[in-house]
Amino acid sequence: MGKLFGTDGIRGIANIKLTGELAYNIGRCGAKILCKNSVNKRKMIVGIDTRISSSMIEHSICAGISSTGIDVIRVSNVPTPAIGYLIQKFGLLGGVMVSASHNPYEYNGIKFFDSDGVKLSDGLEDQIEKLYFNLLNGDNIGNTKDIGKIEFSPDIVDEYIAFLKSNLGGENLRGLKIALDCANGSAYSIARKVFEGTEAEVLIINDSPNGININNKCGSTYMDEICEFVVKNKCDLGFAYDGDADRCLAVDHEGNIINGDFIMGLIAIYFKENGILNKNSVVVTVMSNIGLYKSLEKFDISISTVCVGDKYVFQNMNENNYVIGGEQSGHIILLDNKTGDGILTSLIVSKIVKEKGKSLKELCSVINEFPQVLINIEVDEINKKIYKENKEIVELINKYENELSSNGRILVRESGTENLIRVMVEGEDINVIKNIGEDIKSAINSKIKNV
Repeated sequence: MGKLFGTDGIRGIANIKLTGELAYNIGRCGAKILCKNSVNKRKMIVGIDTRISSSMIEHSICAGISSTGIDVIRVSNVPTPAIGYLIQKFGLLGGVMVSASHNPYEYNGIKFFDSDGVKLSDGLEDQIEKLYFNLLNGDNIGNTKDIGKIEFSPDIVDEYIAFLKSNLGGENLRGLKIALDCANGSAYSIARKVFEGTEAEVLIINDSPNGININNKCGSTYMDEICEFVVKNKCDLGFAYDGDADRCLAVDHEGNIINGDFIMGLIAIYFKENGILNKNSVVVTVMSNIGLYKSLEKFDISISTVCVGDKYVFQNMNENNYVIGGEQSGHIILLDNKTGDGILTSLIVSKIVKEKGKSLKELCSVINEFPQVLINIEVDEINKKIYKENKEIVELINKYENELSSNGRILVRESGTENLIRVMVEGEDINVIKNIGEDIKSAINSKIKNV
């Protein structure tokens, strides 16, 4: 992985790391690299989330792309998965989503998609990055003949809305009362249009973006409000999206959070019952709870494990022709889709609840979860790998792993999008794993202070 791209594109504080100049140049370089692999396609699509900096970055990216002779379609506020879908629908060269997903409004990000509607491989991102730094060193990659057009065509997003609705197979959600938390992000308009066409009773919160309230104590990273809202309004279930709506978490009628592991387990079992769980397999990341593995074993469903990032989930699904994969955080990839889609996931879960005639809580009761502790440790960029480079920390982690044996596990990794070391500990006893997590945190902080 290079200096710009992380596990989910480029991300940083807008106007500090992620400037208009960077966006312009990365747009130029991205278009040039994508053109190498698809010379006959001359048009890209660009979407944004609702944060205040997104328009600035969008216009810079579009200018960069068009300076290479590629035409650009702007569609404004859309969920990230809409970009992947529309690329395939209209046979485009590729696309860009401007979003920092679940991060606060100060941050923003740039995600590229290829002509198949797939997030770029590490190899392609490295090529873009190399060209970008060569450009900064004085290389010229354009000429006066290379000027593309930029058009604003938000109406084509209706195709994505129609696609989402089609996943109900002509059925409706009549009789269900559903709450949606749109995180003041990309789902604020589209989720309403989709769900209000299902005949369900739909209640929506956090659907009034103002540029700075995206993900602010709302959405899938702050579940308190939707949990209380579901109970107070006697909803059957609820869903919370993140800023770009590529993930969602659910809430049952009692206000309990249903995370991505439970959602994957629920859908996988449903797919198997209906004969569409290809190879009886699910793809998850290393963050998924050990309880999901043990629960799905009882249904003869196998699990493949990949590193964190929904693009790695898709790569494994694509290579093995699997139909479901995802992350505990709520990125769920289904069927022929190429990236996580929060609105689609919430539709499928609602469809299952309606079809089964059971509560979401009851349906998820077959999935067990081991107690899990997640700890984020703030570090400088230079210290993000200390957990695997310091001998004493490595030995401490190994000691606790041996103690937990097959009844738990420890995962320590650096974040691909933030200056954090993430510590996850799972086991049968919550007090034991809390102590282990805090001990590892203390050891890391101690070594950082002494560096």
